[in-house]
Amino acid sequence: MTTIIDIQHLIKNYEDSKVVDDINLSIEENKIYGLLGRNGAGKTTLMKLITAQIFSTDGDLRVFGEQPYENQKVLEKICFIKESQKYPDNFRVRDVIEVSASLFQNWDQAYAMELIKEFNLPLKKRVKKLSRGMHSAVGIIIGLASRAPLTIFDEPYLGLDAVARKIFYDQLIEDFGNHPRTIILSTHLIDEVSNLLEHVIVIDQGKILIDRDSEELRGLAYAVTGLSAQVESFIKGKDVIQEDRMGGTMTATLIGDGKSQAMQRGLEISPISLQQLIVYLTKSRPEGRMSL
Repeated sequence: MTTIIDIQHLIKNYEDSKVVDDINLSIEENKIYGLLGRNGAGKTTLMKLITAQIFSTDGDLRVFGEQPYENQKVLEKICFIKESQKYPDNFRVRDVIEVSASLFQNWDQAYAMELIKEFNLPLKKRVKKLSRGMHSAVGIIIGLASRAPLTIFDEPYLGLDAVARKIFYDQLIEDFGNHPRTIILSTHLIDEVSNLLEHVIVIDQGKILIDRDSEELRGLAYAVTGLSAQVESFIKGKDVIQEDRMGGTMTATLIGDGKSQAMQRGLEISPISLQQLIVYLTKSRPEGRMSL
């Protein structure tokens, strides 16, 4: 598999704050990545570094084998749809589509018009007059119809209702199947997109906390519930990331093996979703565990 983003010891400081802290990362072609983490974790800063909107403090960053800064050869292969994307005040939806068609080599105009109908967007309306959801839909259409080799969506769903978000997810997976490229999706709606993601990257406090294929993460964590004494005995020496008590019962969330052993002891086993796992890990990261 070809690597299209190669990051080595990347650092970005703002005054005394290290927003991106010695990150090493490799992103391959033709996969869908989830870039996840809490607000302020460093996700948007990392995306801006990749798309050459800001400069790093230290480290090496290569996109398509080259440094992206002021490199038109690299930048023309990237489509970055930012949260609350800005457009000129006088631009109508039609104008945004026309300009986008001139920017992206793989642009599919017929597909863009199909998506406009799917999202029920008014072509003649000024973008600044659109609702928040329709504004987000404009960005989604550009990102999908661009078919850029590297397409990045930063919180693309803002203001979209559940039906519109499903249209986005369905279109994303269908068009990716027909036209593979590398897609990075940064979102807080982790459970909604978990089935789309082939690889999960979680940033916390500027560091990479998780960098693993989705299949490896599924089933990695589980919860056991039972009488407190039984659960306490079972979890000794195991990697516990959460403990909850109610009366005489206890629920512990663990990472690793041990499900069959827990069942043999009569403990109740519950699956942990990807979103729950990330919430547990980023809420209070255990000392010594820097990544999974």
